[in-house]
Amino acid sequence: MNRLAIALSVGFSAAIGVTACASQVQTIPGTTIHDNSTNRAILDVVEQYRVAVERQDTAALLLMASKQYWEDGGTPTGGDDYGYDGLRQVLQKRFPKASDIRYSLRYVNLYRRCKADGDPATNDGCRAYVDVLIDASYSVTDAMGQAKRPDMRDQNQLVLEWNGTKWLFLSGM
Repeated sequence: MNRLAIALSVGFSAAIGVTACASQVQTIPGTTIHDNSTNRAILDVVEQYRVAVERQDTAALLLMASKQYWEDGGTPTGGDDYGYDGLRQVLQKRFPKASDIRYSLRYVNLYRRCKADGDPATNDGCRAYVDVLIDASYSVTDAMGQAKRPDMRDQNQLVLEWNGTKWLFLSGM
């Protein structure tokens, strides 16, 4: 191979490399989620939720929930399903029993779906689905009066809906 051919080959390879790097989508640091203002706004709401859980702030969590909130417990009978009022009861019942809550989230995926007549540019008619890995612990006293500090690791999907002014949770809290 002559020098011209080698030089062209190296130059072409470099051009392809630069083009590939330039076309990479920017992600939110620490995630694989595309970095844009909508995704950042959604994750900001989820972060407010995470902090409210650690603070055991029932009032703040209820303000983040849609009046159409619905939690499906995943059992066939549906006896453990609840709506907005049930969410209030769950929080008011469980928070007083726990202390020193540590609740961390790892954002795995985020995507939006908009109704056919929705507007992705304004988020009207759109829902956001945020897949998270949860790593949490809390202190609680068991039935025998013994202090326990269980660790919990789980995956979950948080579903939010744009109400025209802000993102509200529809499920997953």
